[in-house]
Amino acid sequence: MEAVVYQGEHDVAVEEVDEPAIEHPNDVVVDITTSCICGSDLHMYEGRTDAEPGIVFGHENMGIVEAVGDAVSTIEVGDRIVLPFNVACGFCENCENNKTGFCTNVNEGFAGGAYGYVAMGPYQGGQAEKLRVPYADFNALQLPEGDEHEDSFALLADIFPTGWHGTRLANLQPGESIAIYGAGPVGTMAAYSAKLQGASEIYIVDRVPSRLDLAEEHCDAHPINFEEADPVEQIKEAHGGGVDKGVDAVGYQAIDADKEGDSAYDPARENPAIVLNNLIQTVRPTGQLGIVGLYVPSDPGAPDQMAGQGRLGIDFGKLFEKGQKLGTGQCDVKSYNRRLRDMIIEGRADPSFYVSHREPLSNAPEMYERFDNREEGVTKVLLEP
Repeated sequence: MEAVVYQGEHDVAVEEVDEPAIEHPNDVVVDITTSCICGSDLHMYEGRTDAEPGIVFGHENMGIVEAVGDAVSTIEVGDRIVLPFNVACGFCENCENNKTGFCTNVNEGFAGGAYGYVAMGPYQGGQAEKLRVPYADFNALQLPEGDEHEDSFALLADIFPTGWHGTRLANLQPGESIAIYGAGPVGTMAAYSAKLQGASEIYIVDRVPSRLDLAEEHCDAHPINFEEADPVEQIKEAHGGGVDKGVDAVGYQAIDADKEGDSAYDPARENPAIVLNNLIQTVRPTGQLGIVGLYVPSDPGAPDQMAGQGRLGIDFGKLFEKGQKLGTGQCDVKSYNRRLRDMIIEGRADPSFYVSHREPLSNAPEMYERFDNREEGVTKVLLEP
């Protein structure tokens, strides 16, 4: 079958790989109908992780079941399902506590597993024609038959639940104000989630006009362009002493407007701690921060040795002084995806507004390059085998 295979820095190719098969009685094999390119994939694509060539990418996957293991009891051939990007067993202590992003059974030496991602276990990704799903009864989320809401349901694999998770880590309450750094897929979904949860005011920070426009149009968010002026001062000027809650949807490759480079996203402009420190300044005393932007313990392309070891210069003294709380970590997708699915079915939510491209799998190399360049109008790319 064909799949998107990592070749090395800024290089992916669509190649022939072995088809997946049932390896354990609780597996199913899925015929992929939609797989998405994620901003997290770009960290590997850019050579900013320890990923080795040969990985099949793709952790945002949905499709039709074509084979079922003998121990699977709730899924049948022909079922339409979407998979959390988390691979989880369902019975370890963390899974029993709904912390499925930190399953202790699926990835030896780590807490948490995922499809097609470095250090997240031996699970082939779904940017391919087919995908093996372990612990399928637990991991699969069933969808209505047909192809209705295909784009929205695809976003249940990661970005919609992860955006929602950011607001929950920040403990957003109806009527509160919130600032979200990053208007990429997760940041915009965090703004959309904040709208659905009844936030009074939503601010979103980025530098790409098309992304800010989408968040303003669909999430009722106030756009803040950090290249034009200090985002902290812009938000405080609009909202007095600071907002109630904040979300970091950027992570360790954050751009510092005060640094110069050959391009807008030149690594020379990076400051891995800037979003965290801006959030500390933006959120009022005793407010809360939800940090879902990716941070890693090892970054081969970091701007300095300390950052290369995942150690950042965070203004912890100011955090302490302001009595702020923070929550971190990847999303436990299963904590949210069933409810979000039902909101989509009932017309209460439609995150598909963020999808800009649906492309054949063969166009993956081109779309990786365009997405990595933050090309205007390229917001969320779905791949169709």
